[in-house]
Amino acid sequence: MNSTMRLSKIAALALTFEATGSMSVSLALAASDCPKLVELADWGENSTGDISVASGESCLFPIRMRGTVSSSDISQKPVHGKLKKLNISTYEYKAKARYKGSDTFAIKATGQGPTASGTSVITVHATIK
Repeated sequence: MNSTMRLSKIAALALTFEATGSMSVSLALAASDCPKLVELADWGENSTGDISVASGESCLFPIRMRGTVSSSDISQKPVHGKLKKLNISTYEYKAKARYKGSDTFAIKATGQGPTASGTSVITVHATIK
């Protein structure tokens, strides 16, 4: 595929995602949201969740709690993959290639919602297939 054709495909994706307004172009091209089962508590309460990802693949983990995220950081790095902060409320998890099993990471986030504010630790258990 030549570079002009590649650029036109990227531009078409950019226009598609810009029109829907559902996510930014850089995130749309990186990975899709992690298939997850997460019970997010209110701000100031800790949460746990489970995600599933294929070996060597990556997915996005957005912090979705009611209200506004004011800060976030990785509080526990994964052992069998990489966790990268893309912006204040979105992380990308990439499972190690050829590894199958489980992994765990945690994100510490501070924010304010309609009924509570504070710092929460979100612990995520990943199943790598």
